[in-house]
Amino acid sequence: MWKWVLLVVVTVAVTVPLDLIGVPSAALFAALIVGIVLALVSLAPAGVPRKAGVAAQGVLGVYIGTMVHRDALTALGSDWPIVLGVAVSTLVLSIGAGALLGLHRDISPLTGSLALVAGGASGLVAIARELGGDDRVVAVVQYLRVALITSSMPVVVTLVYHAAKSGHAAAPTQSDTAPWYLSLAMLVVIVLVGVTAGRLARMPGAGLLGPMAVTIALELTGTSFGLSVPMALVQLGYAVIGWQAGVAFTRESMRAIGRALPAALSLIVVLNVACAGLGVLLAHVTGISMLEGYLSTSPGGIYAVLATAVETGSNVTFIVAAQVVRVLLMLFAAPLIARGLATLTRGRQTSANTSESREPIRVAD
Repeated sequence: MWKWVLLVVVTVAVTVPLDLIGVPSAALFAALIVGIVLALVSLAPAGVPRKAGVAAQGVLGVYIGTMVHRDALTALGSDWPIVLGVAVSTLVLSIGAGALLGLHRDISPLTGSLALVAGGASGLVAIARELGGDDRVVAVVQYLRVALITSSMPVVVTLVYHAAKSGHAAAPTQSDTAPWYLSLAMLVVIVLVGVTAGRLARMPGAGLLGPMAVTIALELTGTSFGLSVPMALVQLGYAVIGWQAGVAFTRESMRAIGRALPAALSLIVVLNVACAGLGVLLAHVTGISMLEGYLSTSPGGIYAVLATAVETGSNVTFIVAAQVVRVLLMLFAAPLIARGLATLTRGRQTSANTSESREPIRVAD
């Protein structure tokens, strides 16, 4: 018990200053770092209870689902085919980059693909272990991706697109938010129904995707009644997911991830540049500005994208809609791709085991 108390107290102490300086998903990052440090000095708990992990997935699933609003999606109008095409292209690029990362001797192809999927970092970390990947690698690389994109965005916007702050746009807001107690009751019901339905449907990552699907259905049909997830619960969900990956670290896993980080960093940069190219294509086809094309296709940092769009007077509604399409596609497609990769890996492993001249093929942790 004292190890849990230590983990919670130190995580809170680290989260507060990170949140104040605007670090994205501060609670997840703090929990991951604190969990790693305590694990390496043998002061961390043995692991996070499975039910706590599923509950955290459910909270995040509902939270992400509440980002989907009918008004924002209808802003795409006749441009939705090219927006969807760009999102699919981003998925293909990120899976390809992940496959290249999977060539590294310390990372399996499945883990590499999950680590570089360009969207829904917290969700992917939450379900990586369930899908058969190494959530330690996925957590570090995904957070590196978000941090790099978020930190480079102001520089790119200023030096490449010569944008200046105008503050003419306003961020889309949700009106008529339900009282916290009603939102909490709805949250519990949605998580229970979503997880149960997802498992019955044999949906990969059911703890996250089931509640997310139910929430999106409620939002699009106008029956969410102003559902909003209390931020304290969101932060707790982030923390549980960070702890889940962090306390599993060992000195050997740290060394392995350290060896893979240069390759991961290079692939993240290439992915970011490639997505900026997709932004140019989107701008030409839809008639939006080059800056709006870049913000619409940024492979991460959705909150930084929103803030930048507001500050530069860009078409916030279109940008948010395009980003939501990207995130949802990544989160729903990644588990299906992971299942296919896992099946392929098992098939190769079986084939390798029947041949005495072949070395065993690495499988996901």
